Amino acid sequence: MVFAKTSKAAARLSEEVRERRIKKEYLVVADGKFENEKGTLENYLWKNQEKNISKVVDENKKGAKLAKLDYEVLKYNEEIDLSVVKVLLHTGRHHQIRVQLSNIGHSIYGDQKYGTRGRRKANSTLGI
Repeated sequence: MVFAKTSKAAARLSEEVRERRIKKEYLVVADGKFENEKGTLENYLWKNQEKNISKVVDENKKGAKLAKLDYEVLKYNEEIDLSVVKVLLHTGRHHQIRVQLSNIGHSIYGDQKYGTRGRRKANSTLGI
């Protein structure tokens, strides 16, 4: 997480983001065991403005935008069937991580919009 103390610093940070010189990494807890420990997801996403949701769609759909991310599974807990995953974004689409992980069957734990709605019964933690 980055904060700017001055307006000049904020302007410089904004430029870094615009020029894609800042990497955006996230840690997520996702459902299930991933088939591959590392991978790249590339999908076209379309945002439904009225419902405030995004969907994976065919690249020819009007308004669809390319979404790309890399992921690496850092830890898997078999007892509660959850994975800790590091995600590196190449693009910054609406709800991108949530949509792309859900699309491959690994929704973010507790995600009420794109996932399991918190129904999984986890009686312990991942121990991280």
